[in-house]
Amino acid sequence: MSERIPIYQLQAFATGGAEAPEVYFPEYGVAKPTIPLHRPYRGDYYKISLCLRGTADLKVNLQPYTVTPGCLVLATPDVIKEWGRVSEDYETLSIFFTKDFITANNAATGKLHFFVAPPVHVLPLAADEAASIAASFRFLQQKYNTPNAQRDNIVKSILHSLLYEIGALYGQPATGQSISRSQQLVAGFRQLVQAHCAEERSVQFYADALCITPKYLTELVKEVTGRTASEWIAEAVVLEAKALLQDPALTVHQVAAGLQFVDQFAFSRFFKRGTGLSPTAYRQAG
Repeated sequence: MSERIPIYQLQAFATGGAEAPEVYFPEYGVAKPTIPLHRPYRGDYYKISLCLRGTADLKVNLQPYTVTPGCLVLATPDVIKEWGRVSEDYETLSIFFTKDFITANNAATGKLHFFVAPPVHVLPLAADEAASIAASFRFLQQKYNTPNAQRDNIVKSILHSLLYEIGALYGQPATGQSISRSQQLVAGFRQLVQAHCAEERSVQFYADALCITPKYLTELVKEVTGRTASEWIAEAVVLEAKALLQDPALTVHQVAAGLQFVDQFAFSRFFKRGTGLSPTAYRQAG
């Protein structure tokens, strides 16, 4: 019995190879991995999908979405995902890729604001927008399946273009201007919080990881987001707790222990302060 939300590696979804891939296109019509995606989980990868037909229910960080034809789905590392009902005819164009594949020797990600923290994870597209993204997907998939000594560099280049195209759909300015150092630090802080909130709740930990002082981090986060670093951390811990409380096999005591609280009472006080409900009341209301 796990007291933590499972984290799946990209290799868990890929088939036919022993080595962990950096990029992967799923093929329809082949056996799918038996992973319990109907329960909260995380991934160490990025996934971009365009729904071609069918429908599916998806929760990202407990926010519910309905995926329908023409919807773009963006799943970033560390967010909590959970798939509900998926129709039998559900089909997408999808690509999985690792953090290293897109960031290694690449300055583009510093210009892709939406890529760090998407405002929404399911974006309905107009018909012409969906057709354009589908064409880019198919071109990328063709090059992925074509043997070439420079295949990885070719795929990476086309993937960058796809990301810029998606960035425009998210309303990101087309200037390509990099985000400021302050914005980069805050984005890094939020990613660290998503990855480590289950075991670390101190501002000091995140400041140390970013090589800045807790005072500077607090001021920076407040200036950029309007909220304190402590508020971001607390919100992430509450989200983690809510996801764990969905598992009836876990007691409140086990959830508290998994989140590194000294005891169940400390966890209950923290959770009630953030939600207005005790963990037991929240579970019963769900």
